Amino acid sequence: MAKVDMVMPQMGESIAEGKILKWHKKIGDKIAKDETVLEISTDKVDSEIPSPSAGVLAEILVPEGETVSVGTLIARIETDASAAVSAPSTTPAPKAEVKVETKVETKQESPMHFSSSIDDFQKQTAAVATTVAATVATGGNGSRFYSPLVRNIAKVEGISVAELETIPGTGLNGRVTKNDILAYLTRRPKGGAVGTTMASTTAAKQVAEVKYGFNRERSELIEMNNIRKLTAEHMRRSIDTSAHVYSLTEVDMSHVVKFRDKHKNTFEKREGFKLTFTPFLIDAMVKAIKDFPMINISVEGNTIIKKNYVNIGMAVSIENNTALIVPVIKDVDTLNLTGICRAANDLALRARSKKLKPDEIQDGTITLTNMGVFGTTAGFPIINQPQVAIMGVGAIKKRPVVIENEDGEDSIAIRPIMYASLSYDHRVVDGALGGQFIQRVAYHLENFDVNTPL
Repeated sequence: MAKVDMVMPQMGESIAEGKILKWHKKIGDKIAKDETVLEISTDKVDSEIPSPSAGVLAEILVPEGETVSVGTLIARIETDASAAVSAPSTTPAPKAEVKVETKVETKQESPMHFSSSIDDFQKQTAAVATTVAATVATGGNGSRFYSPLVRNIAKVEGISVAELETIPGTGLNGRVTKNDILAYLTRRPKGGAVGTTMASTTAAKQVAEVKYGFNRERSELIEMNNIRKLTAEHMRRSIDTSAHVYSLTEVDMSHVVKFRDKHKNTFEKREGFKLTFTPFLIDAMVKAIKDFPMINISVEGNTIIKKNYVNIGMAVSIENNTALIVPVIKDVDTLNLTGICRAANDLALRARSKKLKPDEIQDGTITLTNMGVFGTTAGFPIINQPQVAIMGVGAIKKRPVVIENEDGEDSIAIRPIMYASLSYDHRVVDGALGGQFIQRVAYHLENFDVNTPL
């Protein structure tokens, strides 16, 4: 009877670690070859990991929620499916190296305009609150692992490690979940935390209320999912990196709208999916990049890297609009309009079903985000690093506009108008280039060839 090791896979050239999001199988379950065993998350993409062989899941060595290095042993599969799963060894398996970062606040800052009595109160209670927070945040001498959310609740409620160790856990391997600690607080003795007095616990709570500024009993604490955490970090880093500046223009989408209305039914019957405006926008961006290639660059130190290929990323909302991912259409400048339609639809579908490959969200040279699908008129998105520009478009709405006829006379007409913005990195893209590029995109959309084959 042979055993097959499952290790944390490398999901991309630059990927060094991954987080176990969910085990789809439990110990003792039969597994078919290529059947999904678990779901992992890296700093690039969430992926479902298939079994390398058929058999029985004999061991799970890394629980859900932990982050381990690429190549770390995470599970073993007994390849003889008829064999009984051996009892757990009395010697615990070596723990995978897990990176856990903890930050302990040692300074309490009073919000502005609070009275001096509150300031005095904070000074008197800060030491108690900080001691409790430090003990919980670092794990103290406890033997169990606690998630950042549980540690934060314990910190605010003044629960020491000694008391935390007494709370029964319903999570994996007996871990204390958010619901466990909240349920404990409803039945917690009035005497407060073990090793602290009621007065110190009350003081810690009041300091926390001043700090957080909300009614905890009437609020719900929701931990960010992994994609939201990565997005937050990525966006903050972009603001810190690039000198953002913005240009906005309006686009008469008459030709594109008429073309789409004419062909959308036959296109859907032929291709099996709807004809959206996204491919037309991408097509116009490609044409504008050919006119202004210095928008298709990135920066490393004092070096400008000019990309002689065009890979356009398109922002896709996933998980019931609670997260965002940006798959990339590679070498889009080599595709015709139909090819762009097919590539965009394929990537969007697989993004929503978590079927993207790691390299399909990498190496974008510029990004498009369509805020108009939610009815937004206009917006100014944050640059997707390490790119230097991102185009955002709003909803196409009928508006009264002034037009000039062949005789040079003005009149008012109703036209489908779309606002398009460009956010660009002013370190390397000046207003002239940014303005010219977005205007050229508008030009190609307004002068779209209605005889374009589709």
